[in-house]
Amino acid sequence: MSKNNILWLLYNLLAITSGITAYHFFLEEKWFSMMLFILLMIVFVALMYFSLAAQDSKVEKVISSIRNKDFSLFPQEEGSPLLDSSMRLYYQSKEEQFSLSSYKLLYESILDQMETGLIILSENKTREVFYVNNAFLSILQVPRYNRWELYASKVPEFYKIIEDTHYQSSQEFFDISIHSNSRQSFSLRTQQVKNTQHNFYIITLESVQKIIEQKEKLAWNNLMKVISHELLNTLTPVNSLIQNLEYISNQETIDHEDQQDMKESLMVINSKSKQLLNFVDHYRQVAELPKPVLAPVSLKKVIESAARFLKSEFEKHHIQMVPDIEDYTVSADEKMIERSLINLYLNAIHAVSEKEYKLITTTVKSQNNRIIVSITDNGSGIIPEIKDKIFLPFFTTRANGSGIGLTLAKSIMEAHGGYLNYKTLGEGSSFELWFLK
Repeated sequence: MSKNNILWLLYNLLAITSGITAYHFFLEEKWFSMMLFILLMIVFVALMYFSLAAQDSKVEKVISSIRNKDFSLFPQEEGSPLLDSSMRLYYQSKEEQFSLSSYKLLYESILDQMETGLIILSENKTREVFYVNNAFLSILQVPRYNRWELYASKVPEFYKIIEDTHYQSSQEFFDISIHSNSRQSFSLRTQQVKNTQHNFYIITLESVQKIIEQKEKLAWNNLMKVISHELLNTLTPVNSLIQNLEYISNQETIDHEDQQDMKESLMVINSKSKQLLNFVDHYRQVAELPKPVLAPVSLKKVIESAARFLKSEFEKHHIQMVPDIEDYTVSADEKMIERSLINLYLNAIHAVSEKEYKLITTTVKSQNNRIIVSITDNGSGIIPEIKDKIFLPFFTTRANGSGIGLTLAKSIMEAHGGYLNYKTLGEGSSFELWFLK
């Protein structure tokens, strides 16, 4: 039992004893003694009250610290059930608050490492800034504010774009000028997040130019790896053979065996030279793609032409062709589009080569001011590890493949203002040619 509880019981006992004694003197009409013990009873009652008040004050102080998240106190157990319970609640809340602070610091550190600009607004009357990372401040070249409305004077164009979304989820591209500099393109995504207590509005911002530069740098590095690999595979054995020829030619007499070695070496050098010339020619096809000569083209007609060109291959591999073609006319270079289709069909033929039942489906449909040609196969699909490399020049999983088919098809579509899209299916793959109407 705590010291405060012992004192409270003592004061309570003394007050009762004093009250009984005062009543005894009242019966004997000893008024002075009665008044003296009544005064003592009042004193003991007052001491009892102050003892309880002191304990309640300690409990209130601990509860107030929990409510205000002030964990600078170090309360100790005193044996009082109420005070000890509040003290345990205090230390539990203190530990939880420190854990939340640690997690908050960790999350903010991670978000500050992002190259994507991020700002989170809490939806209330003043729209306070719940969080903003360094990338956001750097992209828009603005200071850190606690209120969203303060950004209106620093980046008025951007502020208006957000206001025009009415703080609803959206995704768009826009051009703005920052501090009177030249206009820049940005990718903007906004999203509402709601829970039982709070509503948040999340804004992410990326520089389109930076995204393009990163993609171009990655593509260039990957291309250089492929070119370096191809050149080394060709030139290393050629260099070794040339050294061998040089050694033989420096001999005074060349016997029949040496002549045979020279002949074989020259044949290998010739073969490797042709291989390197083919590689350079393939690279030229991708790098020097001619500008499309646009004219009205019937997609049904060009698809049928590509299918006829590969008819013998379909029959040879027992592939069932299923056309589901609506006839649409697009502005395109017929020969270039046919070449893209042939490359995609060859890719599909390879994909279904190990299947017992081989199926390639071609569909043409219209969607959102786009015309989409889909070539779908029921092959083994593309494994996730190489999914990001399939459009890389000279990347191939075939022993005799050139690795430019998909790259060339993609480049042709981009030259037409469209694009080539890849989808993984439950069984097989689908490549889509997207045309603008």
